[in-house]
Amino acid sequence: MRSGLVLACAAFAAIVSDALAFAPGAALPSLAGRVAPNNCLLGLDMMRHGNRKNKLALPADQRKALLRGLTTEIIRHGRITTTLARAKAVRGEVDRMIGLAKDGSLSSRRAALGWMYDKELVHSLFEAAPERYGTREGGYVRVLRTLNRQGDNAKMGVIELV
Repeated sequence: MRSGLVLACAAFAAIVSDALAFAPGAALPSLAGRVAPNNCLLGLDMMRHGNRKNKLALPADQRKALLRGLTTEIIRHGRITTTLARAKAVRGEVDRMIGLAKDGSLSSRRAALGWMYDKELVHSLFEAAPERYGTREGGYVRVLRTLNRQGDNAKMGVIELV
């Protein structure tokens, strides 16, 4: 399938380059009815460099539930202690919720209500976030390392709102 897409992209690129090679004022060949295949103009071999998310040794549904719960509790309490990997994984979600609260639009409120478990907490976040984080452009949470957990020596951390 990939070789067929490469050929289709090459053929489309040849047609476009022929159309662009004409002198100014000359009649251009018609490109009507010729459509570029998907991903032809965006590049074929796009890779996910730098887009890795920590899977936390959980299936996708359990990982999403964990991140939703941690996000809700961080915003409720302001500071929680968890493993360092979980703290780093939830940091982006908490930043996203506070960014939505700063925006304050109806669609942002609905997105936050769809992610966080406590409806009243979402409403209080949307009231408080614009004053508290109005001048800050990001980095609403801080992750600090603490001592390793005693039972299994897991790296622990404290995640708190700035």
